[in-house]
Amino acid sequence: MNTRSQPMTPAIGNVSTSTTHNRWIQLGLGLVCMMAISSPQYVWTLMTKPLAAKLGIAMPELQVTFSLLIILQTFFSPFQGKLIDRFGPRMLISIGTVMSGLSWVFASQVQSVPMLYLTYGVIGGLGTGIVYVGVVGLMVRWFPAQRGFAAGAVAAGYGMGAIVTTFPIASSLQARGVEATLWMFGIAFAVVGLLASQGLRVPPAHDDAGANVNDAGSAVANLRPSQTLRTPIFWLMFAMMAMMSTSGLMVTSQMATFAADFGVTKVLVFGMAALPLALTIDRFTNGLTRPLFGLVSDRFGRENTMFFAFALEGVAMTLWLFTRDNAVLFVLLSGVVFFGWGEIFSLFPSTLTDTFGTRHATENYGWLYISQGIGSILGGPLAALMHQHAGSWLPVFGAAITLDIVTALLAIAVLKPMRRRFLAAPRRV
Repeated sequence: MNTRSQPMTPAIGNVSTSTTHNRWIQLGLGLVCMMAISSPQYVWTLMTKPLAAKLGIAMPELQVTFSLLIILQTFFSPFQGKLIDRFGPRMLISIGTVMSGLSWVFASQVQSVPMLYLTYGVIGGLGTGIVYVGVVGLMVRWFPAQRGFAAGAVAAGYGMGAIVTTFPIASSLQARGVEATLWMFGIAFAVVGLLASQGLRVPPAHDDAGANVNDAGSAVANLRPSQTLRTPIFWLMFAMMAMMSTSGLMVTSQMATFAADFGVTKVLVFGMAALPLALTIDRFTNGLTRPLFGLVSDRFGRENTMFFAFALEGVAMTLWLFTRDNAVLFVLLSGVVFFGWGEIFSLFPSTLTDTFGTRHATENYGWLYISQGIGSILGGPLAALMHQHAGSWLPVFGAAITLDIVTALLAIAVLKPMRRRFLAAPRRV
């Protein structure tokens, strides 16, 4: 017996080393998949004028396409998460990347507005939603001790992936036109995403079992969505994520408009126009904050990090408002605002998995991700209506700042003790 048992020690060590190596490969593949689906959302602004000219429609009618993309991406995420949990991430994420790329290929051939809605909006929204929820749900399983970092890294790939494609797409639009650009880049995105997704897989059974721990290292139960949705703690997280999404989008979606009202649009800062410079910095900080605050939360706790990050955005927005006539501070503080907002895409999925387990992490996150859709719907229109009614940006900033501070206080004063009691209670299977 002793003779047979001795060789098992190095074998276990080899498995551990192999698993560690594999999880970084999985993270890299997930990052590529996220980057492959980022352009339909983040490069949309480059497509609006040529598409409007091609179809002969006004901008409000065209923008319905973008709304459909976001709505389909978020509100169908529970259903998509269920499919991923049932059929596996490789198959569904492969389908999602292909759908996302083909949405551009099909959109290049449309001759009517309804077909643009169907191709770019519906097919693109469903495809990107499958990939986003699937990749995040998979990464929190592969990185039990670094869930915040892993979720933040792939979320940053989605947020910053379009940096790689923005200038090539802009050049192609000028040189080849919108139809050739959509067709060419759509094929490229589908092929790259499909190839990367072929290497994705769930963690081995021994590693997935070990992943079922919270950020304090305590064992947690694997709750199904039907169980998760019956807990007050889930709905608290849902409300908090919706509040943060709404507050950030209330300001960020109206940035070009209030920059013009503040008189800083055409001012040069560091030799560049203030607004484009601010938008460039914002995209960078919005991506950087996701893995960075995720990593901080892995070490110092989810709720503590939430409190700091959410309060940081509230303070930055306050200073932004009070120094709105200073173009330099406008640019710099806009970066801080985005830095305090983008981390919701790493903190909430990692907190959710810490609380409800890994086995149904993808489907559970699909339900939580609806809160982002609610924020997307409320943020922009709500800010526009408030500004139109009051004739001032003060109510808009005031509402956004209030939501930030309230959510920060909820994280430290309500969510933290509630989650501690929940995890200390007898485990439900």
